[in-house]
Amino acid sequence: MSRYGRRNLDMKKLFSKINMVRTAMALLLTTVVALLLPHADRQSYSYELNQPWRYPLLTAPFDMPVMRDSTTLGFLRDSLDKHFVPFVKRDPAAENKAVETFRMAAKDVNPHDVQTVENLMRQVYKEGVMEPAIYTNVSNYTGMKVRMSETESDPDAVSEVAATGMVSPAMAYTLIDSLYTARFKGLPDARMSPEISKALNLSIVPNVVLDSVLDKKYRDQEYFNVTGAQGVIKKGQRIVDRGEIITPQIYTNLNTFQEMLSKSSQAIDQDTYFMAGQVLYIFLCVTLLYLFMGMYRPHFFANVRKMAFLMTFITLFIALTIILFENITNGIYLVPFAALPVVILIFFDARTAIFSLLMTVLICALLATYPFEFIGMELCVGLVATFSLHQLSRRSQLVRTAFFSFIAYSVCYFIFNLILNGDLNHFSWHMIGLFGINSIILAFAYILIFIIERIFGFTSTVTLVELSDINSPLLRRLAQEAPGTFQHSMQVSMLASEAALRIGANVQLVRTGALYHDIGKLESPVFFTENQHGVNPHAGLDPETSARKIIRHVTYGLQLAAKSKLPEVIQHFITEHHGRGITKYFYNTAVNESNGKPVDKDKFRYPGPNPQSKETAILMMADAVEAASRSLKDYSEASINALVDKIVDSQVKDGLLAESPLSFRELGEVKDTFKKRLATIYHSRVAYPELKKPETSRPQPEEKSETPAPDAEPRE
Repeated sequence: MSRYGRRNLDMKKLFSKINMVRTAMALLLTTVVALLLPHADRQSYSYELNQPWRYPLLTAPFDMPVMRDSTTLGFLRDSLDKHFVPFVKRDPAAENKAVETFRMAAKDVNPHDVQTVENLMRQVYKEGVMEPAIYTNVSNYTGMKVRMSETESDPDAVSEVAATGMVSPAMAYTLIDSLYTARFKGLPDARMSPEISKALNLSIVPNVVLDSVLDKKYRDQEYFNVTGAQGVIKKGQRIVDRGEIITPQIYTNLNTFQEMLSKSSQAIDQDTYFMAGQVLYIFLCVTLLYLFMGMYRPHFFANVRKMAFLMTFITLFIALTIILFENITNGIYLVPFAALPVVILIFFDARTAIFSLLMTVLICALLATYPFEFIGMELCVGLVATFSLHQLSRRSQLVRTAFFSFIAYSVCYFIFNLILNGDLNHFSWHMIGLFGINSIILAFAYILIFIIERIFGFTSTVTLVELSDINSPLLRRLAQEAPGTFQHSMQVSMLASEAALRIGANVQLVRTGALYHDIGKLESPVFFTENQHGVNPHAGLDPETSARKIIRHVTYGLQLAAKSKLPEVIQHFITEHHGRGITKYFYNTAVNESNGKPVDKDKFRYPGPNPQSKETAILMMADAVEAASRSLKDYSEASINALVDKIVDSQVKDGLLAESPLSFRELGEVKDTFKKRLATIYHSRVAYPELKKPETSRPQPEEKSETPAPDAEPRE
């Protein structure tokens, strides 16, 4: 197999692996989201009490009972509990226990008095001493009636008994005390002694207690009669229609419908179909995103790292939405969906950001109580956030975007209230508060951007702005140790950024990359013309050695960039600003001195690669044009135009720009920008006339705060 055949086979294997990774990411997102989605009540509608029914007419698919609503049911249960005649039973051991306790407590008292109280106790216990709670209930609601089992052998045979003679423990004490006093009326010691009174108070316990078994049995029967169906909705009959207010009774009917539906024989199949529908829906949304990326953003789609970030970011957003939805009322509106397009815009572009927002919102709409309102609101807010942030270069821009998002949320909420309800009766300031919290979270998206940069190795515009500060350590060192190179880099930066702005490339990226593209010259600044002052160290070297010295600034620059932790995207400017070009000066010198012997061209070639992006291609052209312009003797328009055409056309001819995405139209616009910019830099100046004789006029008083013009001659 030829070398080209093996290369094609390797490329096919690489693309096959990339496609497998992308497919795995799509399937993983679909699976994770499908598993995280709430599984309860999959067939249920979303409805709220006292709110209008927002779905079409709902009819009963089967006969279903009409149950009482919770309010009515609660009222009936409370009434039943109050007026229910309780079931009681006598505790024969309670009387003897009470008498025995009294005897022990009053053992030091006159036996005659003790015996008298015992007789009175047995008299009261014969009628019955009832538990306080039961006595209160029967005295207030049942007309002093209780129910008892007639025989122990047949507990179900019960009879209603008048409880007029029964008393509570407190009343029993009072009754015994009054009977005792009445018996000894007229005698000096007619009242109970404190010892007897205390013993009696400690000994009285109820002997008529609740018969919990019978009471529960008959009380449950009463409950069943109350909670049972009060009618039937026949199959095909209306349950609720669109726009109808969901009253407590309709709300109960809907709950009954949901419960019966979940227990029907078709529930398992319906649940399976529902889950399958969710999975297919999620996968369809992901497929649409993939189609968009593959057709309109192929350079992003081919980058596995960028696709991994995109899919991970979307998955985390959906997971956050599910968590807040399940744990906080209206928590879905706390999710800062506007942050998703903002972050993606910073690392990708506006169209990718908007399409990703659309896909995420469509998936999260599976959770929303009102999907139409949710989709419309989040898309509007996301678009406003995207349009308000063309390029993030300052943190304060996020605050402005957050403010615009809050306004968009509030306006959309107001509009949807009018559309869905026809009035503002359901307008909630609580929702406005949620939107405010949402916007505050969006304002702190800078932290999220910083984390993404560290994890995925991306570079935001904010980072580029910080790196372009000429007071940064590396640029300050370049200005001190290689001032000529620093000035050259500044000129190239201005020239390249103008061209990038003209063709719509990333201006800040070009500006920052141009400042760092020649940092490798810090190793040996004197070997480069712009840093030489009369002494040329190449004079004593052969062309090949000199070429190695020049080429070395690329490899050393890459090492220095890695040591200084410059982003990878900036390192591309260092490696690609010469591409696979050759050091023509030393190569031509070597050829001229070779006396016809072959010269190895690769020894004079830069390591490359050739520019892979518009930005690095612009830098290559700007670098060569700016350096060559310094050697011009004539800065006329024709001379500058000829120089630019010669330099750029030579690079095109050598194939150095073949791998960049620049079009011929953009190439022409870049050349035109270079010509205009160089003509501005090297504009001709008016020659100042010399003074032929001393000035004889009287001296003028010096004006205060006079500042000489930039081109003015210094005063002697």
